[in-house]
Amino acid sequence: MRQLIKQRIKNEKGLTLIELLAVIVILGIIAAIAIPSISGIIQNSKEDAVRADAITILNAAKNYAAANDVSGVSGGKITEKEINSSYVNNLKIKSFSVDVSGNDFKLITDPVDAGKNTIEFKSATISDINAKSETTVVVSKK
Repeated sequence: MRQLIKQRIKNEKGLTLIELLAVIVILGIIAAIAIPSISGIIQNSKEDAVRADAITILNAAKNYAAANDVSGVSGGKITEKEINSSYVNNLKIKSFSVDVSGNDFKLITDPVDAGKNTIEFKSATISDINAKSETTVVVSKK
């Protein structure tokens, strides 16, 4: 009996070429599905990071306006110079201004790099940014 088991073990030499090819094809199919999906997730996270920075800027502008007389600042405008040092740091959005009219705060930026796209804010409020309004939040391909 033991001899029969030893003979069967000796006869098994591993995987056949067809079995190896089947495994490689399956791994290729999984990679073909996963890679584009992951790159889409990465792109969306880069765009969401820029939108989060924009909301941070508008909230910082509100804090700045509460602490200072905004009507005297550049005719109701707040720029990155006023709020960068004390209210926010390390943002992807470098050049911006916030128009202040009463309780309305509207963000205006140059185009900002967001992975494969650029995002530009044109008089965007927090509501516009959250709603991804196409009129005030312009996303364009590079």
